Amino acid sequence: MIYVLIVLGLFILMLIIGNIRIVTQSSAFVIERLGAYSSTWSTGIHVKMPFIDRIAGRVSLKEQVADFDPQPVITKDNVTMMIDTVIYLQITDPKLYTYGVVNPMNAIDNLTNTTLRNIIGELELDETLTSRDMINNRMRIVLDEATDPWGIKVNRVEVRNIAPPKSIQEAMEKQMRAERERRESILKAEGEKQSAILVAEGQKASAILKAEAEKAAKILQAEAAKEAAIREAEGEAQAILNVQKATADGLSMIKAVNADEALIKLKSLEALQKVADGQATKIIIPSDIQNLAGLVTSVAEIAKK
Repeated sequence: MIYVLIVLGLFILMLIIGNIRIVTQSSAFVIERLGAYSSTWSTGIHVKMPFIDRIAGRVSLKEQVADFDPQPVITKDNVTMMIDTVIYLQITDPKLYTYGVVNPMNAIDNLTNTTLRNIIGELELDETLTSRDMINNRMRIVLDEATDPWGIKVNRVEVRNIAPPKSIQEAMEKQMRAERERRESILKAEGEKQSAILVAEGQKASAILKAEAEKAAKILQAEAAKEAAIREAEGEAQAILNVQKATADGLSMIKAVNADEALIKLKSLEALQKVADGQATKIIIPSDIQNLAGLVTSVAEIAKK
């Protein structure tokens, strides 16, 4: 009897130990009791009842990355392209994730394909290639609302790759090449235009400076000529003043020595002699030349004495 009890005790102990479960961080266990949902185990040590409780699902609460295969979609202008999407999701309710839908990741894959086709079908090719942010945002909103009853939250959706047909790619490359050549031509023309403008402005500035320099030179020349003329006029005026002053001094001296009329006539004769020595062709003889001759004879006699 004792052995039976020991065996029974060991069996119960092993049964209890075998039903101990440790739930790790960022994980959750969904427990069913007699086929119905019982509880959700969080991080820690838990013991389930043997033969009654069952672990219905082990769920990771970490953010997951769902990378689905590229899907063919048709744009509004009837261009077929392959689009590859990546979804970042997180399980927020292990119970809803376990019981909400069969094979949740497959359901998300199908939902992503249909949503992507609906969105791309409303856009043309050019809009599809330039509206990735809009596509990502719309897909995230639609998927997040659709997966909320499954206990899944869609944090982010990224369109990783858009692959148009090869013919479209070649046409786009030609268009891009033509656009680059056009921009290059425009930039080259703008550069030449700017260069011509700068050259013209330089020539204009040079001509203005040259004209201003010539004007300044003419002004300086005019000022110099004016100054020379003023100085020449002042010299002539001074010479005239000197002559007038000398004449006035001579008259004053003659007046001071009480010169008589005979001396004045003698001076006139000397002046006449100087005039005769010049290049003049005509000599005007005063009417009283005889008196002057007599005066000269008298002066000679006085000199002999």
